[in-house]
Formats: sequence, structure tokens, C-alpha cells
Amino acid sequence: MSAISRYAHSTNLIGIATSCMASPLFNENPQALHIAGTREAAAGLFEKLAQQRTLAACGQVFQDYMCVVFGFEAEQRLGLDKQGRRRFRSSYLRLIQDWGLDSNNAQGAVFKGWVESRFGLFPNFHKQPLNGFMDKNWLVYIEEKMNNRYHNNCIFMQLDLLYEYCQWVVERFRIPAARHKTLYRGVDNLDDYSVAADVDKTQKIVCFNSLVSFTDQRNIASEFGAYILEVQVPVVKLVFFNELLPHHALHGEAEYLVIGGDYRVKVQR
Repeated sequence: MSAISRYAHSTNLIGIATSCMASPLFNENPQALHIAGTREAAAGLFEKLAQQRTLAACGQVFQDYMCVVFGFEAEQRLGLDKQGRRRFRSSYLRLIQDWGLDSNNAQGAVFKGWVESRFGLFPNFHKQPLNGFMDKNWLVYIEEKMNNRYHNNCIFMQLDLLYEYCQWVVERFRIPAARHKTLYRGVDNLDDYSVAADVDKTQKIVCFNSLVSFTDQRNIASEFGAYILEVQVPVVKLVFFNELLPHHALHGEAEYLVIGGDYRVKVQR
């Protein structure tokens, strides 16, 4: 097991100990999670959302708000700077898109860094297993997650709003309808995952990375590996899912982005 996966920050912004939040016990008995101060700081956004009747309308309001507050529209209008270079402003949508392409790139490190900052959960994999704080692989992760190219536009604040909007949608529209969502992940080799315990022949406690992708369609998961991991994910750990926004780059694979930790997993073939 990756040694670093057993550690977490002593503080976080959710008001629940990370060791509790990342445990199977929490997953089976979830409590509401909120990033401190986010909804209060964007009270106008959530008041406007409450006036909408449909999820599509809410998604458009959210994306319009993010464009205005974080200057995405201005970036598009300006195009090039005085030196003829294209302006770059980090965007939650671009981060989602790049995560879909490769979760081990620099943008993936930024996303994992946000989870670490807000939820206190260390990643256990980035390009290579992360086995200790003095390990060279950990230093690569630190360097990439702190790259100032991706921190020039309050990217963590953008992701805070994305998470809180996701949870608001879950509360308002009951999407998903239950406290848990059955999700799947296809893998080729079970040895690539840290197994905390074997429950029985088909069930294990698996320590997932700090942020992990799943799909809600079993047939899609089967395209990514010989084994299918079935997980009951509490909806309070959802960061993003397909229906959340009208415009994004992950429509094709019915993808869900989920806060990681230890999960009870059913292994299927």
C-alpha cells in the first residue's frame, strides 16, 4: 500500500476530519459537506439559481456567472496581448477538459491539489505511486500543482464554486435521486490499486486516489479494462457529472469526478 495514502492534513475546509471523510464508514453514513465560506461569498449566485426552474437554466446561469466573475469572456475578446501572444487564464472548464485527456498532467496535479487543500486528502498517485514526502515523485507532483500558469485566475476558488454548485444541484433537483450513486470503473490490473482489506472473494476496501473518475454506465467501464470496480458513491462526494453543465468536454463517457479515499468495492469481470 502506498504509505502516503494513510496520511491527511490535520486541517481542511469542510469541518470534518479527513480520516473520517475518507473512510468506508462515512461513505455508508454520509453527512453533508461544504467548503467553508464559498456559498456565503457567492450569495448572489445561489439566490439567482434559486429563481430558476430547470437544471438547464441553472447550468446556464452558473456558467454565465463564472464567465463574468473570472473574465473568460474578456479573455476571448482580447485574444492576443501586446506582444502577439495568446492570453492564458486558467478555467475550471479547461481543467475538466484536460483531466479527461490525462489525469496525470499538470492540470491533473492542480485538481488533486485542490482536493488536498479543501478536503485535506493527499493523492496517492500522480504519474507514479506517491510513497513519501521526500520521494522524487512527490516533488514532481508539488511542482506541477503549484505551477503559476494554472494559478493566475483563482482556480481553487473556481473549483470551490463548481463543487458547491454540484451539491446545490443534488439538493435542489435530487440528481442523483438517492444518497448514493452506483458507479463503475474499468481497470486492467487490480494490483495497481491499494487494497486496505479483503472483505470477501468479490469485495475489497480499495484506497482510491484523492480525485477519481467513474462512469454510471457499466458498458463504458468495460471498455477500459478486464475488471470492473463497482462502487456506491455518496452524492456528497460528487464534484462533477455530465448533466451538471450545458457546455463541457466530458459528455462522451458519462463521467463522474469523485472525491477519493477508501471505498468498499465489488470486483466484477
